[in-house]
Amino acid sequence: MKLRVLGCSGGIGGRHLRTTSFLVDSDILIDAGTGVGDLSLAELSLVDHIFVTHSHLDHVTSIPFIVDTVGGMRARPITVHATRATTEILRNHLFNWAIWPDFTEIPTAEAPFMRFHEVEPGRTVSINGRDITPIPANHTVPAVGYHLDSGQASLVFTGDTGAHDALWKVVNRIANLKYLIIETAFSNKERQLAEVSRHLWPARLAEELAKMERDAEVFVTHLKPGEIELTMQEIEECAGAWKPRMLQNNQVFEF
Repeated sequence: MKLRVLGCSGGIGGRHLRTTSFLVDSDILIDAGTGVGDLSLAELSLVDHIFVTHSHLDHVTSIPFIVDTVGGMRARPITVHATRATTEILRNHLFNWAIWPDFTEIPTAEAPFMRFHEVEPGRTVSINGRDITPIPANHTVPAVGYHLDSGQASLVFTGDTGAHDALWKVVNRIANLKYLIIETAFSNKERQLAEVSRHLWPARLAEELAKMERDAEVFVTHLKPGEIELTMQEIEECAGAWKPRMLQNNQVFEF
């Protein structure tokens, strides 16, 4: 499997600041933030599956545009994989005909441009030999992360999450874990905001990484613009033992 980072920022405001989205091979997206907008029309038309971690706008904002742009170019609907709770939020608050048309009914309900598929933690979705399994996350809305397994090696993306022991119980069972992409949205001085919004900060990141029993390369995502340098400095001071690196746009992982 090959994962390409399209966006990994906690906000926008610059050439390299794109919100969360990863392209797996050429046909799967993990989240669909603003980074999707850098794909060409041809690349967009190849996306068959979108796995959503949660309903927040920085992770789903490009789904309506993708479907609207390439839906008529495709022979089958794009499948949006999400938990039941997230699907209900997207139906009620995004694809509701007020914010955006409901593309599960366009052009017809029998042959739509988009369909939803319900996922749940621990239940694997297999697509052409690639296993994608939702894993537990702890956020302000219902959320999951994803475990991607090629059969040779695995990558875990936590999605947006605060401290969560259930996550590490799953991670520590992954014998072939190669990469861990974990969020840290705020600096230590913003700890109170991080706690309220159920994100990590450097000191808490270190506490969470101490629960990991696997030897994996660690990459930090979802840093807030304006505090990137400070937060990474604090991560080095607090969690340097795990050698975490800042995730970068267009970074590619093969596993």
